[in-house]
Amino acid sequence: MIPPGVVPPIGALLSLRLDPWALGLAAVALIAYLAGVRRVRARGGAWPSRRTVGFVAGGLGAYLLVSLGFLGVYSADSRWVFVTRVALLVVAVPALVVLGRPLSLLEAATSSARVHALRGSRLVRALGSPVVAPLVPLAVFALLITPVAGWLRTTAGGGGAVDVAVPLLGLAVAAPLAEPLVEASSLRITGEFTVAFVELVADALPGILMRLAATVLDGVVHRAAGAPLWVPSPLRDQQLAGDLLWCLAEAADLPALILLLRRWVRTDRKEAKRIDDLSDEDYDALTRAHLGDRRP
Repeated sequence: MIPPGVVPPIGALLSLRLDPWALGLAAVALIAYLAGVRRVRARGGAWPSRRTVGFVAGGLGAYLLVSLGFLGVYSADSRWVFVTRVALLVVAVPALVVLGRPLSLLEAATSSARVHALRGSRLVRALGSPVVAPLVPLAVFALLITPVAGWLRTTAGGGGAVDVAVPLLGLAVAAPLAEPLVEASSLRITGEFTVAFVELVADALPGILMRLAATVLDGVVHRAAGAPLWVPSPLRDQQLAGDLLWCLAEAADLPALILLLRRWVRTDRKEAKRIDDLSDEDYDALTRAHLGDRRP
């Protein structure tokens, strides 16, 4: 919880800004998505309107709210505001963007074997693994306890990098995670669950270190000139940022765990159906093969 002394007033919460990086990325994404939908329908295919609404209103709407609203306006002044912005851009916004199934749209719009091969490549499959996916937010959160965070927070170039690179990194793991091309076995998914729970603990470390540090870690040891009165001292600001990052980092793994659970249920159902569909002869053959007797 944020103490009452540092709660921003209503006017600050309703602040807006015009950021060319965020507006440019949103415009490119919107045009590309709608062009893909139009191409699919021109070929006689169908694309559900709910996916378009999810992408535009959910994904792009959340992105613009985070980048142009209160979190974007006051990121340079406050560490806890900046941390919240980064966490939402790398986790929450990509999770909403994939409601529009961008990978499936790209494949349907192009009908390209290259796109299908790319989705099945080792890199994309690795990024879509619930084991690898949480490592990307962890790497982003780890930057927040280094001087890089000070540059990202207080410079125009850093702000632009946050607006563009951070959500794209999150989307790089969220899209293949939500739209897996290759089904894994239930045994493999069980192992992924174990690793994912270990990463759930590791993701809390940057926030804990930020909360317990006795010095300012990002190198910006003075309050920004003209910072609002509700922005606390640099060290107290860092402690609040650590508290928030600790909570948000734990929540960041929940989408991966939920998707992993859904994948496990779906895989288990398919494996059970394959077994139920076996004939008596197939059972006998599998039993002999398991026992090492392959004689007819």
